[in-house]
Amino acid sequence: MHYRASSAGYHLTAVAATALSIAQAHAQTPTEAPKPGTLTEAPDGEVVVTTTAQKRFENIQDVPLAVQVVNPAQLEAQGVHHFQELEQVMPSLIVRPANQPVNTNVSIRGVGTFAYAIGVESSVAVTVDGAPVAFLARAISDLPDVAMIEVLRGPQSTLYGKAASAGLIKIMTTQPTNDLHVRATARLTDDHEFAEQLSLTGPLTDTLGYVVTGGFTHWDGNLRDTVRDKRVGGRDTITTRGKLRWRATPDLTFTLSGNYVEGSTDFGRPFIRLDPAARLRSDPALTPAAVLPGVEVGPGNQTVAYNARSGTDYHGSGALLRSEWDLGKLSFLSLTNYDRFKLYDYLDFDDTASSERHGNAREIGRFESRLFTQEVRVLSPGDSAFRYALGLYYADTRFERPFERGSGFALSHLYATAGSRQIAGFGQLDWEFVPTLTATAGGRVQNERVRYTFDDLLVAQRDPQATHHYAGHDGDDAATYRLGLAYQATRDLMLFTNHATGYKGQAYDLTTGFDQKRADGGPIRPERSRDQEIGVRSQWFERRLTANLTFFDTHYRDLQAQTVEFYPDGSYRNRLTNVGRLVTRGVEVETAARPTGDLTLAANATYLRARYLSFPSAPCFPLQTVAQGCVGTPARQDLSGERLPQAPTWRLDASAEYAPELGQHYRGVMQAAWQYQGALSYAPRDPELWQRAYHIANVSLGLREADRHWDAAVFVDNVFDQRHYTSLVNNANNFGGHVATAALLPRDFRRFGGIRVGLSF
Repeated sequence: MHYRASSAGYHLTAVAATALSIAQAHAQTPTEAPKPGTLTEAPDGEVVVTTTAQKRFENIQDVPLAVQVVNPAQLEAQGVHHFQELEQVMPSLIVRPANQPVNTNVSIRGVGTFAYAIGVESSVAVTVDGAPVAFLARAISDLPDVAMIEVLRGPQSTLYGKAASAGLIKIMTTQPTNDLHVRATARLTDDHEFAEQLSLTGPLTDTLGYVVTGGFTHWDGNLRDTVRDKRVGGRDTITTRGKLRWRATPDLTFTLSGNYVEGSTDFGRPFIRLDPAARLRSDPALTPAAVLPGVEVGPGNQTVAYNARSGTDYHGSGALLRSEWDLGKLSFLSLTNYDRFKLYDYLDFDDTASSERHGNAREIGRFESRLFTQEVRVLSPGDSAFRYALGLYYADTRFERPFERGSGFALSHLYATAGSRQIAGFGQLDWEFVPTLTATAGGRVQNERVRYTFDDLLVAQRDPQATHHYAGHDGDDAATYRLGLAYQATRDLMLFTNHATGYKGQAYDLTTGFDQKRADGGPIRPERSRDQEIGVRSQWFERRLTANLTFFDTHYRDLQAQTVEFYPDGSYRNRLTNVGRLVTRGVEVETAARPTGDLTLAANATYLRARYLSFPSAPCFPLQTVAQGCVGTPARQDLSGERLPQAPTWRLDASAEYAPELGQHYRGVMQAAWQYQGALSYAPRDPELWQRAYHIANVSLGLREADRHWDAAVFVDNVFDQRHYTSLVNNANNFGGHVATAALLPRDFRRFGGIRVGLSF
């Protein structure tokens, strides 16, 4: 990869302010990076959008993979400013938040990882500028300096150092430019959110360029705590990033980047259903009125009653050295990455204001991660008939987790550590053996070692002579592959098929209840996937209409999932286990149209059928009866054939932008976005955790200067005030076996509006 092509490729995607996820022309590498904020078009008015899905800058229409690309303009138009909101523009992606980011579940095509244990990898991986994050909590923050985001669906293991069994989210940030550019934005809403961002990029010398970006967000939240008389559910976040790019010689370039993030959150999960006969911990005195003062339970409840803080404080920093060296017809790339992250978490575990000891439980803990990775790649010329990308990858990850819960019930006090060391070799070959037909073969081999320590401090306090310290290690070798065939029928029509396998390493269940049996049982088995895809990439009407389809069929074996075991006395224990087998099948559609130069339209859809093929010993849900399938000791149910949680049949999104000229110097900007999500369950068969279908519409109206030196807009999100939940929690076991359901509310639970402004020069 040549230096100039690399730089221009980054900016082409970053600045196409109204470009769609689908390119409307064949890729043409520009000779210079365009000025940020301008629209890059081919001479016939077609927008060019590139992707790096195959480690090269290519037109997305020429890439035989299931990949979606979004740029900052699309994110802004649909009100996406935080990682958790990415699902609004990517219908195959769902982000399910939790009481703190470590427990957040990110799924693609219905499959993700929901696990409390440290050291458990996510089925969906995340990279920032090519470097992986240690765990998802590190990525769940604001998105202040994004150049583009790519989502690769299905197993990924032959092109990236970090493998993933379900998919990959690639976040690319702003790169240095050849000229000085400044971009400042601010956003203010009527529900007490304020955000500002600043980005400076340019040259220091002829061979040295820089980027400095920073952002600050404050939001009070959309909940009120009646006990502490304050708004909760919000966040404060500070993000900064800096880059220096040194062109040591015409063929050798180094880019050193550093980042720092700091923030805090306030958490609350209001009760939306609560049986009047419910009593906290079955205590007759702990009635709903006594433990939830000032709270009116109902579907629209936005109040909680906590007598302890719930939320997080976190900070993290990292450094990445990117080295690029052109060796004649070959390109050499090295990525050296170090990252450290620390998060303190707090939770009023009983979700009430109860001060009675037997009905009062609080959590306090800390997550700490350290990650070092080294990746090297060799790439052949991208314009030859025989192309290849080869790489080596090394990663060392360490986690620490002190945790305590008490003092009334569900007692826990532990200190756990986990670590892994991974060495992998990977590569992919593409051979265009006839002018219109390209065969692909890729593979990956890896060796991974995992280790842990676990101290049950609660047992040590009760009986110093009892076994309370455990330690162990294990290892595994794995191989995965990808085979593909792409047929370029015409310049505007490509057909492809892929067969790929995926792998996610073994892990220890380092959660409350770890004992000698778990230690003797060793790690949870690795997760494996097998995916088949058939895709069509097409453009019509002189490339003013793009229509892409992907059919997929993915089988998973030994999916790692968190389950809960409930006991007759109302207590329970979280446990990590392997789900037998499951399958996800469906169709993904991405369309885009530009009827005129002023009007841009886009629509995406995912149809998904995801079910368990074999899960005979799944945990029962609270209040489940024998008639409903809960049998045995310990109680369990057979979910074979059941639909997966967090896997709606339909997800749709559509957007439109109309930007007519208003005189010689201005353009009006009218934007509309719409998302639809079908009904889903947050736990199989549990009627209390059923989320009905809903739709959200956002609109904005603004004005911008023709050369994009400034822009301003007013916006309204959730125009029709559609109330919905991002997660539901069944607390019946904590309320004497009576209905008690709490919810997590999204940012747009209620309609809100605001104004955003931007300056660019």
